[in-house]
Amino acid sequence: MGIFCLLLAYVAGSVPWGLVIARVFCGVDPREGGSRNTGATNVARLCGFGWGVLTLLCDLGKGALPVALALWADLSPVWVSLTGLAAVLGHVFSCFMRFRGGKAVATSIGVFLPLAFWPLLTACVCCVLVIWRSGFVSAGSLTLVGVLPVALVAADRLEWLPLALCVAAIVVWKHKENIVRLLSGTEKPWLKSKQKAA
Repeated sequence: MGIFCLLLAYVAGSVPWGLVIARVFCGVDPREGGSRNTGATNVARLCGFGWGVLTLLCDLGKGALPVALALWADLSPVWVSLTGLAAVLGHVFSCFMRFRGGKAVATSIGVFLPLAFWPLLTACVCCVLVIWRSGFVSAGSLTLVGVLPVALVAADRLEWLPLALCVAAIVVWKHKENIVRLLSGTEKPWLKSKQKAA
């Protein structure tokens, strides 16, 4: 059952919902516009807020559902963590996009939804506050994965700490170009990018 959950999580994580939604409903390839990313933020830039929200929900689901299945199957925390990690890796290295993919933030949130809701909520609130104050989605995403391990420790949910640290490492690595732009002052705020794309 553990292996089945791993395989299911990877395949589910690999589905590029942003690409599917943007192409089918908007006739746009998000890999060729905006940030050239298939995530919800870029879909919202190119297709509109509603399509971005739909992409976000789909990306949340492909992280949450395999983990929920692993919990339902009463697998050990190690197997559940590996299932969550497989979903994140599927999003980053999609078998449907020549092992390329997105930045895994929404999928990572989905993974922790059934595992540690309140620590995740704390991290998400910090993420939203940073985006609101700075205008940078990338800064909010990095805040989220930075706060989550601390929130897990504070809530005594240490069984999910290794997974949170792995996810944080992946998200930081996928945001390395954003980090360089943030440090150099050349990162574009989301609202301005959205208005410019419109």
